Amino acid sequence: MVTEQYVWGTGRRKTSVASVRIKKGTGKVTVNKRDINEYFPVDRHKGVVLNPFKVTKTLGGYDVLVNVRGGGISGQAGAVCMGIARAMTKIDSALADDLRENGLLTRDSRMKERKKYGRKGARKSFQWTKR
Repeated sequence: MVTEQYVWGTGRRKTSVASVRIKKGTGKVTVNKRDINEYFPVDRHKGVVLNPFKVTKTLGGYDVLVNVRGGGISGQAGAVCMGIARAMTKIDSALADDLRENGLLTRDSRMKERKKYGRKGARKSFQWTKR
């Protein structure tokens, strides 16, 4: 019995967390048990997810299985991208330079600013009345 060897990578963006498994294959990408075209119907999000493969010129060389949760669709796409990039560096450390050069291994630390008391949101105040 032959066991399939997966390589794991974890990606995070905003409040999304993606657990990514990749192995040599035909280029099939499955996100939360659905095809990538079904889960990310917008081309821009698909482009973000497949960006690590385009940068390293390995598009269609790996099968990808992703479990992603939390956040919105854009944050999830960013998290999947980072998870794929991290897993690819475990497979071949020579790819790390190209991925780092394009900013795919750096965690984007921008988060939503919290709401403050006495205000409508993080920065916006209530309308000031003179009388």
